[in-house]
Amino acid sequence: MSPTIFYYRKYRFFFFSREEPRMHVHIYAPGGEAKFWLEPKIELAVSKGLKEKDLKIIKEKIEEYEHEIRKRWHKHFPR
Repeated sequence: MSPTIFYYRKYRFFFFSREEPRMHVHIYAPGGEAKFWLEPKIELAVSKGLKEKDLKIIKEKIEEYEHEIRKRWHKHFPR
Protein backbone atom coordinates (compact mmCIF):
# COMPACT_ATOMS: atom_id res chain seq x y z
CA MET A 1 0.00 0.00 0.00
CA SER A 2 1.34 3.43 -0.96
CA PRO A 3 -0.88 6.16 0.47
CA THR A 4 -0.84 9.47 -1.36
CA ILE A 5 -0.23 12.51 0.83
CA PHE A 6 -0.99 15.11 -1.83
CA TYR A 7 -0.56 16.05 -5.47
CA TYR A 8 1.07 19.21 -6.71
CA ARG A 9 0.92 19.79 -10.44
CA LYS A 10 2.41 16.64 -12.00
CA TYR A 11 3.99 15.43 -8.74
CA ARG A 12 2.55 12.76 -6.45
CA PHE A 13 3.86 12.80 -2.86
CA PHE A 14 3.42 9.48 -1.06
CA PHE A 15 4.74 6.88 1.37
CA PHE A 16 5.64 3.25 0.75
CA SER A 17 4.29 0.99 3.43
CA ARG A 18 6.69 -1.40 5.17
CA GLU A 19 9.81 0.51 4.30
CA GLU A 20 12.65 1.84 6.42
CA PRO A 21 11.75 3.69 9.63
CA ARG A 22 13.64 6.95 8.94
CA MET A 23 11.07 9.62 8.05
CA HIS A 24 10.97 10.30 4.31
CA VAL A 25 8.63 10.94 1.40
CA HIS A 26 8.56 9.60 -2.14
CA ILE A 27 7.65 11.67 -5.18
CA TYR A 28 6.58 10.40 -8.57
CA ALA A 29 6.28 12.45 -11.75
CA PRO A 30 6.10 11.44 -15.39
CA GLY A 31 9.67 10.65 -16.37
CA GLY A 32 11.12 10.18 -12.91
CA GLU A 33 10.91 9.75 -9.18
CA ALA A 34 12.68 10.85 -6.03
CA LYS A 35 12.94 10.23 -2.32
CA PHE A 36 13.60 12.95 0.24
CA TRP A 37 14.63 12.48 3.85
CA LEU A 38 12.76 14.57 6.40
CA GLU A 39 15.15 13.77 9.25
CA PRO A 40 17.48 15.03 10.46
CA LYS A 41 16.77 17.66 7.77
CA ILE A 42 15.01 17.81 4.43
CA GLU A 43 17.42 16.54 1.80
CA LEU A 44 17.43 14.49 -1.36
CA ALA A 45 18.06 10.79 -0.77
CA VAL A 46 17.79 9.54 -4.36
CA SER A 47 16.48 10.70 -7.72
CA LYS A 48 15.98 8.90 -11.01
CA GLY A 49 15.10 10.82 -14.15
CA LEU A 50 14.08 14.13 -12.58
CA LYS A 51 15.73 17.38 -13.55
CA GLU A 52 17.24 19.86 -11.10
CA LYS A 53 14.30 22.19 -11.76
CA ASP A 54 11.87 19.46 -10.69
CA LEU A 55 13.88 18.65 -7.57
CA LYS A 56 13.93 22.31 -6.56
CA ILE A 57 10.14 22.57 -6.89
CA ILE A 58 9.66 19.31 -4.99
CA LYS A 59 11.91 20.38 -2.13
CA GLU A 60 10.07 23.70 -1.86
CA LYS A 61 6.73 21.86 -1.62
CA ILE A 62 8.10 19.49 1.01
CA GLU A 63 9.26 22.48 3.04
CA GLU A 64 5.88 24.17 2.60
CA TYR A 65 3.91 21.06 3.59
CA GLU A 66 6.38 19.59 6.07
CA HIS A 67 3.96 19.77 8.99
CA GLU A 68 1.25 17.92 7.04
CA ILE A 69 3.69 15.28 5.77
CA ARG A 70 4.95 14.63 9.30
CA LYS A 71 1.40 14.45 10.62
CA ARG A 72 0.43 11.94 7.93
CA TRP A 73 3.63 9.93 8.58
CA HIS A 74 2.73 9.48 12.25
CA LYS A 75 -0.83 8.56 11.36
CA HIS A 76 0.28 5.97 8.78
CA PHE A 77 3.18 4.58 10.83
CA PRO A 78 1.99 4.59 14.45
CA ARG A 79 4.60 3.56 16.99
